[in-house]
Amino acid sequence: MRKNIVAGNWKMNLDFEKGISLFSEIVNMVKDEVVGDQQVVVCSPAIHLSSIAKLSAAVRNVSVGGQNIHQAESGAFTGELSASQVKSTGAEYIILGHSERRAYFGETDALLAEKVDAALANGLIPVFCIGETKAERESGKFFDIIESQLTDGIFHLGADAFSTIVLAYEPVWAIGTGLTASPEQAQEVHAFIRKTIADKYDQHVAESTSILYGGSCNPGNAKELFSQTDIDGGLIGGASLKSRDFLDIVKVFNS
Repeated sequence: MRKNIVAGNWKMNLDFEKGISLFSEIVNMVKDEVVGDQQVVVCSPAIHLSSIAKLSAAVRNVSVGGQNIHQAESGAFTGELSASQVKSTGAEYIILGHSERRAYFGETDALLAEKVDAALANGLIPVFCIGETKAERESGKFFDIIESQLTDGIFHLGADAFSTIVLAYEPVWAIGTGLTASPEQAQEVHAFIRKTIADKYDQHVAESTSILYGGSCNPGNAKELFSQTDIDGGLIGGASLKSRDFLDIVKVFNS
C-alpha cells in the first residue's frame, strides 16, 4: 500500500535560527495533532539539515530531505553537495527535477537520471518532479512532456529501484502564480502517470508508487485535491513556511 506523504519545500528561505524554530514548531505539532500514518517530510536548505535531522528523530513519521545534489560522488565542484554528503546529515529524501532547477539551472532529464542514480546509490529517496509549463498545457502536449520526463529521467531503473522513488506532479503554470490545477485536472494527470508506470513496469509497481501534487497546494484546497484517487499527498512550497498552514495540510489525512 502506498504512503500518504506531505513534503515541505522551503526553497531558498529562512536563516539558520528561523529554520530551526519553524522545524521545532512542526515537530511539536505533529506529535500533538497527527493521528494517522502519513509521512511528513521537510526539505530544507542545506544549512539546516544536520540540526533538523536530529530533531526529527523524536517523531516516527517526520523526516528531512535536501533540495539538490551533484551527480558526482566527490571532486572539484565548488559550491556543490554530493549525495553522500547530504545523506551524512541524517537526511532521507532529496528533491530532484524541480521545475525551478530545470528552468533556472538548465537541468535536463539526462542529467537528472545521473542524479537519481547517485541518490539511490547513497540511500536517499528521490522526490522526482515532473510537469508541464503553461505553453505546454495550452498546446495540449502535456501528456507527451510528462511521459518524456519519466522515460528519460527514471525509466532506466529496474522495478526494485524504481519502487523506492516518490513522484511529484508540478503543473509549472500553477507554481507561485496563485493558480491551482482543479482537482479534476490534477487527477487526470496523476492517473496518466500511474498508467504510464504500469505500462513500463506492472500494475503492482504503479499502485505502490506515491504521487504527490505540487502546485500551490494550501489548507483551503488540500482536502479536495487529496481526496482524488491517484493523489497521495503534496509537495508544498509557500504554505510549508507557516507551521499552522503546513500542519493543516498534513492533517487532511487524519480523517
